[in-house]
Amino acid sequence: MSLPAVTAQDEGRFSAPKNQQGYRFDYLVFIGRFQPFHLGHKSVVDEALKLAQNVIMLIGSANLPRSTRNSFSVAERTQMILGAFAPEAAARIHCVALDDALYNDTRWLQYVQQCVQSVTGNLRANIGLIGHSKDSSSYYLSLFPNWQSVAVPNFHELSATPIREGFLLGADPLTDVVPPATAQVMKTFKQTAAYKQLHEEAGFIDKYKKQWEASPYPPTFMTVDAVVIQSGHILLVERRSQPGQGLWALPGGFIDPKETLFDACIRELREETRLKVPEAVLRGSRHSQHTFDDPYRSARGRTITQAFYFVLKNDPKGLPSVKGGDDAKKAFWTFGATTPMDFGFSAYESKQDGENFEFTHVVQKVKEKKMKNQSNHSGHMGHK
Repeated sequence: MSLPAVTAQDEGRFSAPKNQQGYRFDYLVFIGRFQPFHLGHKSVVDEALKLAQNVIMLIGSANLPRSTRNSFSVAERTQMILGAFAPEAAARIHCVALDDALYNDTRWLQYVQQCVQSVTGNLRANIGLIGHSKDSSSYYLSLFPNWQSVAVPNFHELSATPIREGFLLGADPLTDVVPPATAQVMKTFKQTAAYKQLHEEAGFIDKYKKQWEASPYPPTFMTVDAVVIQSGHILLVERRSQPGQGLWALPGGFIDPKETLFDACIRELREETRLKVPEAVLRGSRHSQHTFDDPYRSARGRTITQAFYFVLKNDPKGLPSVKGGDDAKKAFWTFGATTPMDFGFSAYESKQDGENFEFTHVVQKVKEKKMKNQSNHSGHMGHK
């Protein structure tokens, strides 16, 4: 049975049990991406500090490299958050990195519980959730039936998206909507090579979207991707062009007007990797396929991808030779997969673990190999 949500105003009207320090909660949890942390976020934390002895800030998308959607690192966002408060208040705020798990709420809930427990020591403490009311980004308020939720009105309807997008296109930080600490982090970041790359990419995406301004409806793009496994290795490419220039990705791209999805996948795979495997063998090695449609998976706009999973037979001669071509600067095999489950292929039956399929899990598997430029951009599939 879910506990009823209360508003910040309710806390002022009704008496409630309090802990020994006089707070309604031992911990209040605020989940967000904070890209960047703005005054709307701060208003939620201000309210949380009144109600709880400690505030846990779960900083989302922690497992994704920099992109126009995830521009600031966990460390930078932590600096923004803690710097917005006096030392005494900041000492009560605990910032914890939270990984994404697209297409799998169950796994994401486990991540949240693990992060909270890393601060509280157990999940039996007096824990609550706090967030903006009537905000799609705060849907999580209803996902934890054992934790009472506190809904806070959206402060001046602020959103991080236009703040971030304007900044990446060259505007200075908007000091009337972000705390001074956030503005300082943004100003410092603007002097870095990472910002320069994102600035160029933001300009590219802006021009790309303008091509479709006259369209009566927002366009939806269809792409394909190839996940090729042999002997515990996966075939990857390094992207030649924006978006995601220099990042690792799965071979794939846009479909042509007169080809099937599978034919498009075979074509893109051969064009980008020059994989030395006969086409007939590739076609016969298809294991399964699945659709991935997260609305934010591509910076270019709504992009749905059909991913095909190929399992090549072990060969005593070794892995087939590959060479980058077309949109791929280079192609290469990297170790990291031993079974389909390693890359979330239970998704075909349960429609879960899609984020594993969408390259993030690949990054997790091979991050110890120091993936080149991982910190500079997201490596989603289908952005050719």
